[in-house]
Amino acid sequence: MRVEASRYALLRRLAFSIRHQMVAHLQPIGMVTELLERRLRAPEPDLHQAHDSVAKINGLAKAAAQDCLDVITWMAPEPGATVAIGQSLQDCIALLRGNFSFRGLALKSDLPELSQPVGRSAARMLLPACLLALTDGLEGPAEITIGAQATDDDATVDIRVQRTEGEGFDRQLNYRALQWSDVEVMARAEDVQLVHADGRATLVFPVLG
Repeated sequence: MRVEASRYALLRRLAFSIRHQMVAHLQPIGMVTELLERRLRAPEPDLHQAHDSVAKINGLAKAAAQDCLDVITWMAPEPGATVAIGQSLQDCIALLRGNFSFRGLALKSDLPELSQPVGRSAARMLLPACLLALTDGLEGPAEITIGAQATDDDATVDIRVQRTEGEGFDRQLNYRALQWSDVEVMARAEDVQLVHADGRATLVFPVLG
């Protein structure tokens, strides 16, 4: 029950970012559709341009559908699904960058190409959970640096937080703050090693396959 409660809290915190990611694919469909409608109302519509617009709408719709299907796997993970640790880090950064920016937090990374596969559910739960647990208690802007390295046996992710100067830090959270106890129970459930201290966290994921 504690693991489920922690996962629920994390998903509630990520809900706004996930919704924004989905809408990012849906908004252009409406824009291209409006453009197509204007072109078709012309006395002599340019069928070549109309064909291009339809092709764009088709591509955007496919991307949006894939994103929606991917979101479902956040709530109902596919058993045994894996993802390259490097790709998982990039996905996590892309998901949270906008929300963190509003909070005065800058996400930075200098990641090598890491193709070692890790559990997708483990990475999706623990990477953002660590980032939130590290930053929820901050009272000012900060820079978060993410680094990673991997071997044939495990992948290590190191996250560090450094306070910076500045104003306008927004501490409004859309749900409760993530606690380290939440991250710890999720890490144990996913067989991931976790070490954390003030301003720093290290995750060690087992490489699968």
